[in-house]
Amino acid sequence: MAVLLVCSSVLVACGGGSGADHNGKTLIYGRGADSTMLDPSLVTDGESFIVTENVFNGLLGFEKDSMEVVPALAESWEESDDGKTWTFQLREGVKFHDGTDFNADAVVFNFERWAKQELLPTEKDAYIYYGSMFGGYEGDEGHIIESVTALDETTVQFKLKEPQGPFLANLAMSPFGLASPTAVKGDPKKFAENPVGTGPFKFESWKKGDTITVVKNEDYWEEGLPKLDKVIFQSIPDNSARLTALQSGDIDIMDGLNPDDSETVSANDQFQLYERPPMNVGYLAFNVEKEPFKDRKVRQALNHAVNKEGLIKSFYGGKAEPATNPMPPSIWGFNQDIEGYEYDLEKAKELLEEAGYKDGFEVEFHAMPAPRPYMPDGRKIAEYIQADFEKIGVKTKIVSPEWTTYLEETNQGKHDMALLGWTGDNGDPDNFLYVLLDKDNARKPANNIAFYKSDKLHDILIKAQRETDQDKRSELYQEAQEIINNDAPWVPLVYANPTLAAQSNVEGFTPHPKGSDKLKEVDIGQ
Repeated sequence: MAVLLVCSSVLVACGGGSGADHNGKTLIYGRGADSTMLDPSLVTDGESFIVTENVFNGLLGFEKDSMEVVPALAESWEESDDGKTWTFQLREGVKFHDGTDFNADAVVFNFERWAKQELLPTEKDAYIYYGSMFGGYEGDEGHIIESVTALDETTVQFKLKEPQGPFLANLAMSPFGLASPTAVKGDPKKFAENPVGTGPFKFESWKKGDTITVVKNEDYWEEGLPKLDKVIFQSIPDNSARLTALQSGDIDIMDGLNPDDSETVSANDQFQLYERPPMNVGYLAFNVEKEPFKDRKVRQALNHAVNKEGLIKSFYGGKAEPATNPMPPSIWGFNQDIEGYEYDLEKAKELLEEAGYKDGFEVEFHAMPAPRPYMPDGRKIAEYIQADFEKIGVKTKIVSPEWTTYLEETNQGKHDMALLGWTGDNGDPDNFLYVLLDKDNARKPANNIAFYKSDKLHDILIKAQRETDQDKRSELYQEAQEIINNDAPWVPLVYANPTLAAQSNVEGFTPHPKGSDKLKEVDIGQ
């Protein structure tokens, strides 16, 4: 109730969720948590990307309803015969929100700051995604980008050390939105809270823990867009409270709809129900650098102790399926032959005894404090798993710090085991298997929060990256999934079908598979 009262006081000042106030058309987007930072190259969480997706453009982007790569700030590109040189022709006349010019030098600046880990807001921050997608940073053996050069004002050239199969898809990802060099150099810390891009909306304000407001970029390069004058991203942590806000007209769109509430929304003609195309996995990661999770049999035992069907019935309303691999079946290269670990408590006890833990053990269990598309209620899901683990003698203490702290603790390896998940960024298996489970990405701050390191897996994943034939890449990724399944650094929990809801007068909203939506074509009717 306190949350709703706060929301109401804020939204009255904005003119409510009707879409119209004295400043024009305003859309209020209800979500489960606040952003962590607003420099997309520094974050890995969807709550940050949902904002930055609308403030920045990359060289490339994705089709509005699929993972097809399309032009953005680059109008066209050419690939050399050996796949190592890519030349991009840039869009002319584009300006950053601070009025400075977008050009080839700006592209070079952004990629060099990421590669060199320069102009970070604090010592603890890092351009995590850059390292994950391009094999590390300047000076690292695996770093795939040899150079980025401005050939002239509107032409930029990338030279790679080796071909990279997902290179174009990587460039289209949200983390590689291009920032104003002037704004970043002026104050990197301020930039992380006050972003300046070329996107359809310009940053206006941020009330931490409450709202982020962006306003129409009147000079946006796509003619006639955006259609809205303002978007307010409203944080309402509880899914049910967010639905109440939608029903009362205080917000226009909400994500994180409880699965059980989907029928309520679809039965009411005042609302629209959306289903985001599934491209995610929710998982429980074991920190394999810590005892007892260094032992593979322990990890396999806990895989046998999780009742995934029960989880789906209790928390997903049937809008999910049990996960077997660390990537969803909607991604090409998925290994259909892997059946996963059956729910078998006796088998779990047997494996624990073989590992020397007949009487079990005690560990901390990090549970997500914020709802995410793949994890509607992390605390309750953790309690459900906790009860099954106790049946095999494994006692867990659930800890659930606030969202920003949770992400920091897990990517620094302070957890024993932790719930988390991933919504794909580019539609490529590399974005799941390499990013989340390769040894390269166990560097801190880590995307590989299991801190799992397999040389055999690494060799296969690098080979797959450097292969350009998709059929050959698919074979390699299927082999990689077999290794991961046997080593069991995770319990893959579910592949979810997330639902969203909106007022009936919201027009042009298309949920994107990658989990963050461009709102440039959204409008509010009468």
